[in-house]
Amino acid sequence: MTRVLFITSEVYPVIKTGGLADVSGSLPEALCQQGLDAQILLPGYPAAMETARTTGARREAQLSLGQYHLSLWRTRLPGTPVTLWLVDCPALFDRPGNPYQNDDGQDWWDNAHRYQLFCRVGAMMASGQVGLSWQPDIVHCNDWQSGLVPVFLDALPKRPGTVFTIHNLAYQGVFSWETFRALGLPDSLWRFDRLEFHGQLSFIKGGLVYADRLTTVSPSYAQEIQTPEFGYGLDGLLRYRSDHLTGILNGIDTRIWNPTEDPYLDFHYDFGQIENKTQCKARLQQQLGLERTGAPLFGFIGRLVEQKGIDWILAVLPGLLDRGCQIAILGSGEPRYADPLRALAHRHPGQLSLTLGYDEPLAHRITAGADLFLMPSRFEPCGLNQMYSLRYGTVPVVHAVGGLRDTVRDYDDAGAAKATGFCFRQPGPDGLWQAATRALAVYDNRRAWRRLQRNGMAIDHSWGRRAKEYQALYRAILRDRCNHP
Repeated sequence: MTRVLFITSEVYPVIKTGGLADVSGSLPEALCQQGLDAQILLPGYPAAMETARTTGARREAQLSLGQYHLSLWRTRLPGTPVTLWLVDCPALFDRPGNPYQNDDGQDWWDNAHRYQLFCRVGAMMASGQVGLSWQPDIVHCNDWQSGLVPVFLDALPKRPGTVFTIHNLAYQGVFSWETFRALGLPDSLWRFDRLEFHGQLSFIKGGLVYADRLTTVSPSYAQEIQTPEFGYGLDGLLRYRSDHLTGILNGIDTRIWNPTEDPYLDFHYDFGQIENKTQCKARLQQQLGLERTGAPLFGFIGRLVEQKGIDWILAVLPGLLDRGCQIAILGSGEPRYADPLRALAHRHPGQLSLTLGYDEPLAHRITAGADLFLMPSRFEPCGLNQMYSLRYGTVPVVHAVGGLRDTVRDYDDAGAAKATGFCFRQPGPDGLWQAATRALAVYDNRRAWRRLQRNGMAIDHSWGRRAKEYQALYRAILRDRCNHP
């Protein structure tokens, strides 16, 4: 049985800021269901330690790293058979709210110290240095917070194989030269082909340079990050390692996102009874104070930031409102986007609903109740909301980048028999507007619209298939290490 240590900085349902948590909560379980022994390592944030207290955790090790004293706790990821390990270091991780930022939205000043320690513990655990009976064959690292694990493992003679997954290259874990010195990292790592990045320390480069294999969360994004437009200065390195880079599309948890039994919905439906979806729409309109009409209802769920194309949405909203459309928006982010959205909602009561923050039940109700789902992201490594919307018969309107391009089949390109949504390739408001107006034209044809909905609902985006692709990758790594120890 292949043993996998999955190292991540967040995991659903314990702690979540984005899609990484969803992947971390689903992929290890899917791997276990296919016969692997996948276990998770997570920092001991307050929410994680509370989970430990309520699930009967055991302290399996105590150690000291420099000035920090920490414990390693073993428990279960709630609702799964997956073993969850927690790095309990109160001095670094016992902080409220967001795991990476303070209440003012500023990164914690000592994030480099926090995640370096996390990486050191991960490497020690993976190499049998903490006295555990369990030791992995593969270490699967995720995003910059675990980027130093392959670095620390590299010099060891009998180390496990390593995978580093890029969930979003825009977040790199970049710190100053002074921080590099303060961390006590060897001078040999301060080179352009190692951890140095334009005079700074880059955590993500550790994973990109030292891991046996690299993955990212969609085939298209794997190609995009090798270009200057999407590579954030690392495209040259990624082209250099392109033979070791694979794009594996994320899956979704079809137990949590299932319109036939979603506990957050008052009405349920499926492929054969999609008509019940109209009741979800009516209930959503009632909840959000929207007029009870048959007008097309657009949904948006996500961060109010430039990456998500919120400025493009703001540019087309007046036109959509003039056409009688309704819009339900759920998200949090920058005031420069939240403030004009708030003003528009005030001017269009009954037509535009804005909910600032994050509300999991409401996210499910918007996904079920909306007719169309907007995802005009400037870039999108994979995206999960478009796959949720497809499963719920809510037709996505997306920018054809990254995972959006890989998961949504455009109506004009694929034809009515295979299409699942509407895509635009021209970045900007004009491209979004043209895609939205194409969608509205099909919406008026109820028969064609039902076909489009059912096409999307019929696609299997569960984790089972993706887990098999990761299995194959793990086997290839172990085979290579056996042949070239």
